[in-house]
Amino acid sequence: MDYNQYNFTGKQWIYQVLLYGVIDGAVSILFYRSFLAFMVLLPGFFFFQKQRKGDYILAGKKELSKQFLTGIQAVSAALSAGYSVENAFEEALGDMERVYENDDMIMKEFTHIRNQMKLNHTLENLLLDLAKRSRIEEIENFAEVFSAAKRTGGDLITIIRNTILCISQKEETKMEIETCLSAKRLEQKIMSGVPFMILIYVGIASPGFLDVMYHNPAGICIMSLCLITYGAAYMWGKKIVDIEV
Repeated sequence: MDYNQYNFTGKQWIYQVLLYGVIDGAVSILFYRSFLAFMVLLPGFFFFQKQRKGDYILAGKKELSKQFLTGIQAVSAALSAGYSVENAFEEALGDMERVYENDDMIMKEFTHIRNQMKLNHTLENLLLDLAKRSRIEEIENFAEVFSAAKRTGGDLITIIRNTILCISQKEETKMEIETCLSAKRLEQKIMSGVPFMILIYVGIASPGFLDVMYHNPAGICIMSLCLITYGAAYMWGKKIVDIEV
């Protein structure tokens, strides 16, 4: 599985289409009051679904990173108990069955590793393959360190423990940043809806007040400029609150 690609299920496609239809309809009514605008904005669905896939990919990689940390902690515990490296991964899989469901990402990956080792594939190559498919820095670092330790005959238990410590510290830093930014993200989402709320309020409280902005070239240009400015501000705000450690 390539974690840098995402394919919507049938239900997800329906949801994305309906969601974009609502957004497209709201923009067309509030900014243009024109069905033609609705049709003109339909090609924007291509960029919308691309952005949504990116969000799903990012969320999936964050979750896999957390699950991988749990997995290698279980491996470290098995190594400390005297298991060989290969057997430690199989023992860790059994331990994680009490924490995760069989369809969770890390369970699928550790099951794949176990099955491939039975076919005489080396553990280090399997970890490097996971790192290549996920492109997650923590997994890449672990796979590279593990592979180097296996080649040089290093102390795997100490190396794995040190690597886990580094990854754990980074995850803790991420959690602290996520906690600090959670309120800002909520604020950004609320502020993103304010322009729509203002247009709805004015339309209800003062019917006809904005009629001069519709169905004429000058008004269309002004509303289009406002919409572009809003879109740029939304993307800028989203980028500000999306900090990578």
